[in-house]
Order: sequence, then C-alpha cells, then structure tokens
Amino acid sequence: MKTITIKQPWATLIALGEKKFETRSWQTKHRGPLAIHAGKQIDKESCDYLPIKQALHKHGIESYKDLPTAVVLAVVDLIDCHKVPNEISPAGVEFEKKLEGDEVYFGDFDEGRYAWELANLQVLPEPIPAKGQLSLWEWNNET
Repeated sequence: MKTITIKQPWATLIALGEKKFETRSWQTKHRGPLAIHAGKQIDKESCDYLPIKQALHKHGIESYKDLPTAVVLAVVDLIDCHKVPNEISPAGVEFEKKLEGDEVYFGDFDEGRYAWELANLQVLPEPIPAKGQLSLWEWNNET
C-alpha cells in the first residue's frame, strides 16, 4: 500500500480527523488508499502552537510525549491534489475547496504548494511499527 511518512503532530492530527489536507511542495498522481505513517521526529514547538495544542487536547493528548512515532496510524483515501493558488480570498485560503475550522493552521498553504485532499479515514486499532521513508513508499502491512 502506498504510504507517506509525516512528522508529528501532523500525522496524529490526520488520524484524529482534524486534518483533511496534507500539504507538500510536490504533487502526486496517486489516488486511492494511502497509509499515514508517523515519523520519528516530533516538531515540539508546533505542539505548543495554540490551534494544534487545542486540537490535540480535545482528544486527550496533553503533551508531545503522548504522540506515537515510527508507526502507521491510519489509512485514508487520497482523493485529489490541489495546487495552492497565488491569491487568497478574504475568507481565507481557497482552491477548489474551502478550508474549514482550524485546517488553515494545520498545513503550509503558501502559493505554489500542493494540498492533498484526504477522505474516508480509517484509524488502525493499534499503531503498527514501521520504518519511514521519503516520498511515497510501499508498506507491506503484514510485516
């Protein structure tokens, strides 16, 4: 299964259903199932950023120390890959979709980046240990 490694706390925000767009500097033609792998790194400073901190607290995560690392957390469907435009509307960031809630704080929506639209979240019953890789990679969920 195609998999993407995402630094914490963003991988957990996806697994909690709080983050519906993963932003990247590159696009992908892949559509369909995508496993979400939490990398080994945690951006501790971002965990203290109020919108992220509040979203995590809402789900009982009080500290960056509570975030799992080096595990696959969930599977989503990658349904589209939107290029972020160079113009931002008065209502906020818009590309074919309007961002809702705190989503705008959970990604880098700078001009020229790509917003990967995620849907159909399926959280794994237990995180599965796995080594991450750069770019999209194949994960064999039987290991």
